[in-house]
Amino acid sequence: MTLTVLLFARAKELVQRDAVSVILPPSATVGDLRSRLAAEFPQLSSLLGVCVIAVNHDFADDSRGLLPSDEIAVIPPVSGG
Repeated sequence: MTLTVLLFARAKELVQRDAVSVILPPSATVGDLRSRLAAEFPQLSSLLGVCVIAVNHDFADDSRGLLPSDEIAVIPPVSGG
């Protein structure tokens, strides 16, 4: 299945795009997505461990299954004062 993954903040800056397409098997999980993103975009590899992955506007753990229709976002940590 092909998934569109939205990138925000530092992830968007590192990849220089606001979205990427990733191909995963039909039984893929959020953890599989993290691994594939790190492999396809090595500049993200150190950041992905601290990012939150949102699926359909809800934070998802790595065991969550994915569907082709899901809206997926990579959200890096933010700081502010």
